Amino acid sequence: MHGQEKDVVPHRAIITVCAMLATLMQSLDSTIANVALPYMQGSLSASSDQITWVLTSYITAAAIMTAPVGWLSARFGLKRLYLISMIGFTVASMLCGIAGSLTQMVAFRLLQGLFGAALVPLSQSTMLNIYPPEKRGSAMAVWGMGVMVGPILGPTLGGYLTELYNWRWVFFVNLPFGLAATAGMAAFLPKTVAQAGMKFDWFGFGVFAIGIAGMQLMLDRGETQDWFSSTEIIVETLMGALGFYLFIVHMFTAEKPFITPAVFKDRNLSAALLVMFAVGMVLLAVSALLAPWLQELGGYPVETAGLVMAPRGIGTMAAMMVAGRLSSRVDPRLLMAFGIVVLAGSLYRMTSWTPDVSATSVIVSTMLQGVGLGFVFIPLQVIGFATLDPALRTEGTALLSLLRNVGSAIGISVTGALVTRNGQIEHSILSGYATPLNRAFQGASAALSPVTAHGAQMLDVVVNRQAEIIAYNNDWMLMMLMALPMLLLLPLMRGPRQGGGGADMEHAAVMD
Repeated sequence: MHGQEKDVVPHRAIITVCAMLATLMQSLDSTIANVALPYMQGSLSASSDQITWVLTSYITAAAIMTAPVGWLSARFGLKRLYLISMIGFTVASMLCGIAGSLTQMVAFRLLQGLFGAALVPLSQSTMLNIYPPEKRGSAMAVWGMGVMVGPILGPTLGGYLTELYNWRWVFFVNLPFGLAATAGMAAFLPKTVAQAGMKFDWFGFGVFAIGIAGMQLMLDRGETQDWFSSTEIIVETLMGALGFYLFIVHMFTAEKPFITPAVFKDRNLSAALLVMFAVGMVLLAVSALLAPWLQELGGYPVETAGLVMAPRGIGTMAAMMVAGRLSSRVDPRLLMAFGIVVLAGSLYRMTSWTPDVSATSVIVSTMLQGVGLGFVFIPLQVIGFATLDPALRTEGTALLSLLRNVGSAIGISVTGALVTRNGQIEHSILSGYATPLNRAFQGASAALSPVTAHGAQMLDVVVNRQAEIIAYNNDWMLMMLMALPMLLLLPLMRGPRQGGGGADMEHAAVMD
């Protein structure tokens, strides 16, 4: 079959470009609206707390709808689901762009997330299907650029679109790419056989959705509601825990659950899912924290901050191309180990940052971080599917996307909450030293003397700034500690056998 690859799948280059466009659209939209939030807040008459739903509604909807992609693909056919998802995502993007109220925006972002959830796993499954085993490393490198670079470059692109036009173009930009990807896939993607007799596990999906929604609401609302002193947070936590408990029990006891338990029997994929969860936590959390750090503490203008963040994406792209070529020649586990060490090292460099750190040092650290992520992501795609049954491939790609989305949502919520809380704690500690009894202040100028009202006010500003620096550095350290345990998962994966290992498998999709 491999020798006939070009005959079986004609127009492979066009299909690859369309899959890249679909992947890039979905991944970009997870972060492209970040820098436009202040502008949306004024236009939609929303508070600073309410406007964050523009971000969390999209990520949560995408996470919930990622899990049943495998079933939907088998039931309706990969091509049909692909086209419906791209059309729905493009239409929802246009609706977001014309939204006139916060309620409309959140509703349309939910719709955008629901349709966009399938785009990444379907794109990955398509790339795995149309390329032979010996070329899958390079194919995953090309595909992975959209997944990894999209969220990294999203804030930069969003900032320029907002600055040049207005925030609505953050969503309107999807129209030409959506139309091009839809037309290309409709014309050239081979048809797949739909299994019309399949039934959907509504109960399993329902309790899974309740678990995801409860957990996300708890994480998003916890800081503003004073966590578990709030009845709302307790209810959301119980809702999330009960939903996940019922989902796990149902998955292993039901006759036909919408996530097949057999997919977790593959050791490579199971370990890959845990690694992907950790990658997701670091990927978007760093991006979400770096932009305010550069602007608020570093004093960078919006445009300069975007340029300083861009090398992270450049490092990721370069590493992906190198890792894609090496994946068929070097044990992917060694490449991943190298990437994890580089990633952890770059985060360790960030733990000593102060606002006086040079732009060069910031660029070097973020570029190294991008290199580390690229060397982890591509070999992970290769070895994660090396021994998986082809029939479970689409379900496996959906689960990887799900774990990345869930990890990203948790990472953003946890690190954001910790910056706020640790900033308050450090402010309280540092304030204890800023008293007239401290000899260091006895000879201080009136501008910083805690005895005078003006001096106390100015001193509070200084203390608050120092507290924020410490809080951010604590978050960089936390993310480094989240990255290192990935090394312990690598020995659980089976190394590829000669000739591509388990990648000798036949294609998952049955082509007409």
